[in-house]
Amino acid sequence: MSTSFVPVRFPAEHAGVARAERSYNLLTAVAKRFDGARAASSLLLAAVVAALLVVANQVIDTWTEGHLLAAWIVLWIVAFAALGLLAAPARRTATALRTAMKAWNERRVQAAQDEQYWQAALADARIMADISRAMSSAALKDVRAYY
Repeated sequence: MSTSFVPVRFPAEHAGVARAERSYNLLTAVAKRFDGARAASSLLLAAVVAALLVVANQVIDTWTEGHLLAAWIVLWIVAFAALGLLAAPARRTATALRTAMKAWNERRVQAAQDEQYWQAALADARIMADISRAMSSAALKDVRAYY
């Protein structure tokens, strides 16, 4: 009676996990390439152009039937002119808004961290002593700067 072994090869990694990792890597690569300022400026530009088209449509509605084709031509001229002329200002505005929003968020997070640290200092004398020492050395440096 002889015994033979059958070599069974199992994969080192699960196929579903490998697929999920590839999907995650693809999504992170797409997210890194995403330009939020460009998307925001496009959205802002679309809103401004839509508002201009609504105003132009209101003007067209007051015209008589004989001028309807000319009115639609004017409407599309307004739309394309707005797209061409307002693209750069919309991009700058979106970038400025994004920068301001990021700075506001950083200030808000810093204030929350400072408040949390202060509450911890009120409960722990060691932290309060560190703050006091830091303030004393900073005040000493300020005083030395005047001499």
